[in-house]
Amino acid sequence: MKKIRDKIEQHILLADRKWKELPAKRQRFFTKLFFAGYAVVTLLVLISICMSTGNKTNMMSISHITTISDHTAMKRSAKDNKVGSTIKKQTDERFK
Repeated sequence: MKKIRDKIEQHILLADRKWKELPAKRQRFFTKLFFAGYAVVTLLVLISICMSTGNKTNMMSISHITTISDHTAMKRSAKDNKVGSTIKKQTDERFK
């Protein structure tokens, strides 16, 4: 774990050293560029959120929560009905 921390610290120090070696004008340019990119991404996300929430056809469906065991039970009962099990025969006899 200490080796990983040391490697990360070395990379951070190397990046910091490279940043400080850049001229001040170039640092300002990169800072403005990164901020502009961040602002564009933020605006795109906000526009996307506004468009998705402003859509009137966007309806929320509320239903019961089904689990994996519910799905397997439904598949099993559907399979039993197809096979013609005794359960199906008993229910058919009740309604006759």
